[in-house]
Amino acid sequence: MDITRNQYFLAGLVILFLGAELRSVESMQLTSEFTQFLARKTNHPAVATTDRIDSLIGTNTKIPPKTVIPPEWIGYSFLSLGAVLVLHSLAMKKPD
Repeated sequence: MDITRNQYFLAGLVILFLGAELRSVESMQLTSEFTQFLARKTNHPAVATTDRIDSLIGTNTKIPPKTVIPPEWIGYSFLSLGAVLVLHSLAMKKPD
């Protein structure tokens, strides 16, 4: 299946808006549940410690939420990639 002009345009707009969003935020704070999920998947030592404490005390302790600071260049790269896809879609032949 070939990618059509409309699909390029939609992908370009989504990536363009994502780049604008990444340029407008300074940091993102993850929820404690997602932070714990990431820590379990990456075998972070804090998970082993909290698991041991939870088994000894019998409570459910939570890992503090993680703050993600996106680098400045990633917003610009998403903006430029989205612009290229939108312009490429406009240069393609219209669907029949």
